[in-house]
Amino acid sequence: MKDKAIITAAITGSIHTPTMSPYLPITPQQIADEAVRAHEAGAAVCHIHARNPETGMPVADTNLMQQIITNIKSRCDIVICITTGGGLGMTVEQRVAPVTLFKPELASFNAGSVNFALFPVIGRYKEWKFEWEKMYLGMSEDFIFPNTFKTMREYCGFFEQNGTKPEFEIYDSGMVNNVAYLIQAGHVKKPVYIQFVMGVLGGITPSSKNLLFLVDYARELIGDFEFSVCVAGRAQFPLCTQSLLIGGNCRVGLEDNLFLDKGQMAKSNGEQVAKMVRIARELGIEPATPGEARKILGLKGIAQVNY
Repeated sequence: MKDKAIITAAITGSIHTPTMSPYLPITPQQIADEAVRAHEAGAAVCHIHARNPETGMPVADTNLMQQIITNIKSRCDIVICITTGGGLGMTVEQRVAPVTLFKPELASFNAGSVNFALFPVIGRYKEWKFEWEKMYLGMSEDFIFPNTFKTMREYCGFFEQNGTKPEFEIYDSGMVNNVAYLIQAGHVKKPVYIQFVMGVLGGITPSSKNLLFLVDYARELIGDFEFSVCVAGRAQFPLCTQSLLIGGNCRVGLEDNLFLDKGQMAKSNGEQVAKMVRIARELGIEPATPGEARKILGLKGIAQVNY
C-alpha cells in the first residue's frame, strides 16, 4: 500500500440518464458545484463530461465544457480530467478538441474499441423523464465505441503537443497490450497512467481476481506505471478498496454508480468521495491533495492550462 492515494470523482458521465437518479448533475453549474463538493470531501481529481442543460442528454459541446471547467478552476485547485470520448460520427479532431482548446493537465484516452452496451437497463424503468433516454440506451445494443490504432496514434500526438497527460482507460485485457504497443512504438512516453474500467457490458467483469490479473498483466507488459480503478455498479467500493490495498488509486462518482450503500442512493459525488476517504484512512492511507496528485502523475500544473 501507499501512504497517499489519488481519489477521483467522475461527476456525471454519459451512462446514466436523468430518470435513474434525481441527484445526477445536468447543468454546467450543477456539474461544477458537484466537482467542488467532491474536492471538499477529499477528491484530488474530477472527471468531467457535459450534458444538455435542458434535457440532461450527454453532449460533446466545448462551450458547455468551458463553462464547467472555468467555474471549477475559479473555486478550487482540483485536477480536471476532461473526457475525449466524443460522440457518434465525430472526427478525431472533434473528439480531441477539449485537449487542443483547453490544454488540460489530464484527459481520458480510451485504449481500444469496445462494445459499450447500456441497453439491458431499459427493462428496469417503465416511464422516462425525457424521450431521448430510452432511444439513447437502446442504440447501444448495436454500438461499437471505436478507438483504432490510427486514432490512438493521432491522439498521442495531440496530447503531447498540448502537454496533456493521458489517462488510459482499459476496459479489457487486450487494451493493456495496446498501451504497451503505443509505448514501444514511441507514441507515448513512460511512466503512463492507467485506469482499469470494470463492469461495462462489453468489457471485463468486476471481480477481485480480474483486477489482480489486469494489474499483473500490465506489470508484465509495461513495467512500472501508476494505476486507478473504477467500477460500474455495486462493486465500486469493494474493488476501489482492493485497488488501495495493492498500491493503486481509485475513482468513485455518479458516472459509475448511483448508490452510496445497498438501497441508498448517493445524493452527491461528495458523499461517495467521503465514504472512500473514510475507507482509505481506516487502511492507513491518506487521500492525496491536488498538489500531491500532480506530483504523483507528473502533471504540468494548473498554471499551464488554457481555461
